[in-house]
Amino acid sequence: MSELQPIITNQADLGRLAARLERARAIALDTEFLRERTYRAELCLLQIADEQGPVCIDPLAVGDLAALAPLLGASAPLKVMHASRQDVEVLIPEVGMVQPLFDTQVAAALVGLPPQIGYAELARRVLGIELAKAHTRTDWSARPLSPEQIAYALDDVRYLPALEAHLTAELGRLGRAQWLAEELAALSDPRGYTVEPGEAWRRVKGLNGLDPARTRLARELAAWRERRAIERNRPRGWILDDALLRSIVVSPPRSVSELAAIAGMPAGLVKRCGGEILERIRAADLPDELPPVNLRGRPDPQRTALLAKLSAIQRAVAADLALSPEVLATRRELEQLAGGRRDIPPLHGWRRAIIGERLLAAL
Repeated sequence: MSELQPIITNQADLGRLAARLERARAIALDTEFLRERTYRAELCLLQIADEQGPVCIDPLAVGDLAALAPLLGASAPLKVMHASRQDVEVLIPEVGMVQPLFDTQVAAALVGLPPQIGYAELARRVLGIELAKAHTRTDWSARPLSPEQIAYALDDVRYLPALEAHLTAELGRLGRAQWLAEELAALSDPRGYTVEPGEAWRRVKGLNGLDPARTRLARELAAWRERRAIERNRPRGWILDDALLRSIVVSPPRSVSELAAIAGMPAGLVKRCGGEILERIRAADLPDELPPVNLRGRPDPQRTALLAKLSAIQRAVAADLALSPEVLATRRELEQLAGGRRDIPPLHGWRRAIIGERLLAAL
């Protein structure tokens, strides 16, 4: 079998690569994509590496990537990625679910490195390798790709196998392999890569502390926006940006003229979607008079004291384990716990034994 070129642009070479990869213990994966103008990301480049080295696949030239689907969904080889969620989301429409996964960013956080550490920084710290950063802003949909761009893309997977080996050994030494297994199981759940329109409002920042009526309205508006974005394959913000959505939720307009009077409301949006937005407001079944709203909420001395207590526990446990505190529990999760929520990560899985029981005992 002749050696493959650094970038694959035809089905014949793609089939040859798929056959080669079947013999690998692990393969490294990364993607380059665009989503600035669309709801669904456009896959522009797929990088893969095995023991024989890295190679790029140009999906814009190759077209159908079905030859890789059986391999990427099979129980072996292991698929090694860094900050994998977006890459998996981009690959699902092309090849189906990618599994089993090893995410080097997730693993790095569990051995005590920064939770959101980038691939280049991880390679520098663990392998002593300095990676180029010249093409971080590249438009990967433009063709042809330069040799420098291809070299940059190949480096994105070249060192993942070595990072996986190092992190696996370190997790074993620390007795934390099961922690990673639980984290990776969540990343391999297809349900985590879809947004139910009825739950889309939870992703909108700045809607904490809403009364029940405004919560219904937030759910209605976010669900309408999500469905419309999916149907038209446009970014959510192009349909209705978060700031305007919050403005409508806080002070719901009851007419087209009131909708148009909202600060920053584009006239074109009112013309195109005003009727639909008002329908969603009516569907929320709002009372004639709404209570005052304060999305920031007034500080509750008791809640503030409890949150300080929970944070102290979080920091102490994290210090004992040489972990970043947010790996055990985020600030938002502690706030939710103080507010009565129990369906949060610190109270489930490995975190419950490590910190969850102590947090509950402090309530």
